[in-house]
Amino acid sequence: MVRAAHQSIRKGSASFRAASRLFDRTTRERVWLLYAWCRACDDLADAQEHGGALGENLDPEAALATIRTLTELAFAGTWTGDPAFDALGLLAREVPLTQAMAEDVIAGFALDAAEWRPRSETDLLRYCYHVAGAVGVMMATVMGVPAEDEDTLDRACDLGIAFQLNNIVRDVLEDDAADRRYLPVEWNVEEDVPPGEITKPHYRGALVRVVGRACALARGYEASARVGAARLPFRQRWAILAAANIYGAIGREVERRGAHAWDHRVRTTRRQKLRMVLSAAVEARRSGAAAAPTPALSRRELAAIARRA
Repeated sequence: MVRAAHQSIRKGSASFRAASRLFDRTTRERVWLLYAWCRACDDLADAQEHGGALGENLDPEAALATIRTLTELAFAGTWTGDPAFDALGLLAREVPLTQAMAEDVIAGFALDAAEWRPRSETDLLRYCYHVAGAVGVMMATVMGVPAEDEDTLDRACDLGIAFQLNNIVRDVLEDDAADRRYLPVEWNVEEDVPPGEITKPHYRGALVRVVGRACALARGYEASARVGAARLPFRQRWAILAAANIYGAIGREVERRGAHAWDHRVRTTRRQKLRMVLSAAVEARRSGAAAAPTPALSRRELAAIARRA
């Protein structure tokens, strides 16, 4: 299963694979196992292959039901025959992951299956919480952060939210082409952009301003996450800071390019990744992170909002 999980991360995420190599062997392999489950769920939900082009999912509810059933079987210790879900079952026997944690992630796929669209900034952050922040909590658990360390788990969630915000601003045109829109309707209204028109060429200036708001949110969540990373053992701290550097660079490059951000997909080269990994090593060797406030909506606030929805 570890070998299959490694193949999954090699195909699905060069950025996350680069950061994962900095963990000690046991943590690294466990991170791969968790990634494999996340990747398999994402691929089932989006009818894609290892994060490739979005496919046409004719029955998203059936895909969601499959994800839930296989995940429940994995936590029950039942062999599913799917390496990614069996990997989750193995991992759940080694570290204190819970089915409730997994369900928080699956709730994000449910939002997509229902063709949900965020109206407000809070809606956007709720979505990011489910599809990425909740994954950050699972990753922190894999790394040994105990359930009672609520603040560090909040900060791990913040990093996932930052990652997702950066992905959204990078992929805004690609998502729009697949009839998925994650930038809040209220932000578009404030820019006097009609519904569904934000990606049209004549609204490019408005899109840059709207995306800038998402990038500012991402920076705040990333800064909060760095505080949590400072509490981890050195190799874990190094890996998390490297990931923060690599994913944070996506949003920063989108902002730098302005109206040309979507002419070509923003990517980081191998050389750039190496520089970011080395920079993370220097940062990780410092005694601690500078103080950073928690964002207005952290894990516990967003979880409460999700329960009321």
